[in-house]
Amino acid sequence: MLQKKVEISKPTKTPEQALASLMRQCARMERCSGDALRLMRGWQIEPNKAQEILQQLIKDRFIDDRRYAEAFVREKVSLSAWGEYKIKATLKHKGISEEIIREALESSGNLHDTARLKERLSRKLRTVKYKNLYDLRTKLIRYGLSLGFSMDDVIKTVEDITKNHPTEPECEENFF
Repeated sequence: MLQKKVEISKPTKTPEQALASLMRQCARMERCSGDALRLMRGWQIEPNKAQEILQQLIKDRFIDDRRYAEAFVREKVSLSAWGEYKIKATLKHKGISEEIIREALESSGNLHDTARLKERLSRKLRTVKYKNLYDLRTKLIRYGLSLGFSMDDVIKTVEDITKNHPTEPECEENFF
């Protein structure tokens, strides 16, 4: 028996529907121009119409990349404890200009505070499995770098939190 292949079509919107939908979304939550363009591509809006809609949203202050970047940096620094490199890479991926990213990062006063890094690494230290001190430090360094902190800050913090740590993991003895 032959089965028919069902093709799922992407939802399309007219430019007017796209504008109204984006206005609603931007009123609820901060969006950047890259997010809006990505959504319009998904709705199969022609590129020139998408640019017109984007310009209208910017003119009406529904979208402001500078405001978005500042809010993004504040949230990721305070709630997610991300480092500068991860924040910068994510904003760049979203299409925010280098200048706006730099200004948003400079406006965040506690971006270079290593207390956030120390807290995250200390929490990770309690759950990581390791064979020896070298293995433990390697895993913590990788984790710290994945959070977007600089190599120097990560290495200093890892050395600080592991200096009084036992060299071998505590193991339960097996009695057979």
